[in-house]
Amino acid sequence: MGATVTTATNGKTWDGGNEPMGASYGKMMMWFFIVSDALTFSGFIAAYGFSRFKFIETWPIADEVFTHFPFLHGVDAPMYYVALMTFILIFSSVTMVLAVDAGHKLQKQKVAVYMALTILGGLIFVGSQAWEWKNFIQGSHGAIETKGGSMLQFVNRQGERVAIADFAKHLPKDREQLDRKDGVWYMSEPTVSTYSVEEVVEGFKANPDILVRTEFITKDKKKTVLSREQSLDRLKDAKLVVEGANMYRNEYGHKLFANFFFFITGFHGFHVFSGVIINIIIFLNVIVGTYEKRRSYEMVEKVGLYWHFVDLVWVFVFTFFYLV
Repeated sequence: MGATVTTATNGKTWDGGNEPMGASYGKMMMWFFIVSDALTFSGFIAAYGFSRFKFIETWPIADEVFTHFPFLHGVDAPMYYVALMTFILIFSSVTMVLAVDAGHKLQKQKVAVYMALTILGGLIFVGSQAWEWKNFIQGSHGAIETKGGSMLQFVNRQGERVAIADFAKHLPKDREQLDRKDGVWYMSEPTVSTYSVEEVVEGFKANPDILVRTEFITKDKKKTVLSREQSLDRLKDAKLVVEGANMYRNEYGHKLFANFFFFITGFHGFHVFSGVIINIIIFLNVIVGTYEKRRSYEMVEKVGLYWHFVDLVWVFVFTFFYLV
């Protein structure tokens, strides 16, 4: 007659007992997600680093790209707005810490207030990132792309950037964007720029105080400015006028810069937007008293882990993409 073997445990295997490192199942799964997502961002930043140092001599200078600030049109404010965005996001992490702490003390009203501030910070950051994208896509000065794919920018004798619109000569020549509505569905072409190459070249010839600046960076970390004769000779290879930035080319320099900018900041922005949506759901649950009835605000703590991760990732993106 076979013996019956039974086993017993004191409490549940996971939920409530024998918890790895004292973490609940939900928090442990959040940590797994954070680690996997951190590896993804690490791969993106590493790829950016390899590409940047491969083209280090022609990589755009961040201080010359991110110079806009809301309501200060025409004022050169390098990195100011990016720094403000970073401060707002980090401060939202502080309010999230306060929300988690209030949850541990079962203080429903404080949890709601701090969650609301966290959501507000996230919305401001996402909106700021959208505004920054708009300015990056629109551009500010314009450039000329040569037949070899190089970008030529324009400066005055003092080395200050000059916008194409400030000197381009208007020539009586009509040019219409080819589109499917015009019966040219079999054709595709880049968006027609405001000025043609001929208008830019003629305007350049008529303004002797303007020089061409190449994308090559000197030992002083400044882009190479050509003489007047060299500038005129270089413009002979002009291919098209570039205004702003997209996935194919950008007026600031190497096109990979724009590709990584859109991809890395866009991917992070998607994380922030997702975090805001999740925070709003948790906030509504706090308002209706869901966690008060459970006598546990662990959901606030779990979404807080995600929010801190998003903030930490931005610190690395800000450091490697904007500062280094």
